[in-house]
Amino acid sequence: MKTWPDHRIQKLLGIDLPILLAPMAGPGSAALAIAVAEAGGLGSLPCAMLNAEQIRSEVTLIRQRTKRPINLNFFCHKPPRIDTEQEIKWRKRLEPYYLELGIDPKAPVPVSNRTPFDSTLCDLVVELKPEVVSFHFGLPNKELLARVKATGAKVLSSATTVDEARWLEQNGCDAIIAQGVEAGGHRGLFLSTDISTQVGTMALVPQVVDAVTVPVVAAGGIADARGIAAAFALGAAAVQIGTAYLFCPEANVAPAHREALRNARETSTVLTNIFTGRPARSIINRLIREVGPLSDVAPAFPLAGGALMPLRAKSEAQGSGDFMALWSGQAAHLGRELPAGELTRLLAEEVLAKLSAYE
Repeated sequence: MKTWPDHRIQKLLGIDLPILLAPMAGPGSAALAIAVAEAGGLGSLPCAMLNAEQIRSEVTLIRQRTKRPINLNFFCHKPPRIDTEQEIKWRKRLEPYYLELGIDPKAPVPVSNRTPFDSTLCDLVVELKPEVVSFHFGLPNKELLARVKATGAKVLSSATTVDEARWLEQNGCDAIIAQGVEAGGHRGLFLSTDISTQVGTMALVPQVVDAVTVPVVAAGGIADARGIAAAFALGAAAVQIGTAYLFCPEANVAPAHREALRNARETSTVLTNIFTGRPARSIINRLIREVGPLSDVAPAFPLAGGALMPLRAKSEAQGSGDFMALWSGQAAHLGRELPAGELTRLLAEEVLAKLSAYE
């Protein structure tokens, strides 16, 4: 086979390859987005941890180095209510680690913030006019979404269930990312908070494909040509890949995180809420073993991360990943340490060769 079995995503987004870079807040970078875009995939810039000026600066850099379509990704969570009692409990739970690392447990801690999509960020989208805008945790309100779509941007969002996929289509999504439970980082769930019923990619994708009419992008546990070919067999029009790109030199990955990825196996990750207050898949480390993986003491998303910042800073300086979120999907062991552009092109070549072998 010399061509792809489904071209809907390429036509919709204006890209050459049905490979989307997952917008990973933290590890994601302009360099990573540029490399994937130049190779023919969709480059993505995670914006949830950036302010407006930082986003503008990153997009300017991207535009200077590629004319290919890019995706700006935003979170759509509700701003949390500060619960002083919960914060005190969380600080108390972490106090032994503060003392162990020689940090004053009563010192003020930074605020962990991930900004939800609002009118200010919408103004920025109108100004920057990205070809694609994607969301996590649902969609923004109708007025903001209408402004985004009026720019001509195609809108994507993540669904972790069939009900979420139907809701996204009904509310204006041009394509849906079906996020299986194998995926690294935050679960995109927004209609339910029950992670015990989350669905794997193999079961989720075909059911979402049957439930909606827009193209479906498979995500979760896809790291090589076999996974991409399987996604097409399930009815997906494209794949979104995250963890495999964490091995690339362009990714902003701390040395301790990179080492954990190199040593990860299929049983090395777990869903945990202790790093941000919301379920996300991370490689198991000391903090998860001793405090999590799921804690009812952790404050609401994203506030749980504030009290962890001093612990991470002190331990990371010592080469330790004990207190950092080691985001990873379940297929990290399949990762290859290649430049992102080379990895994108190689994946495409390997998939087409594999699909040809099936003919």
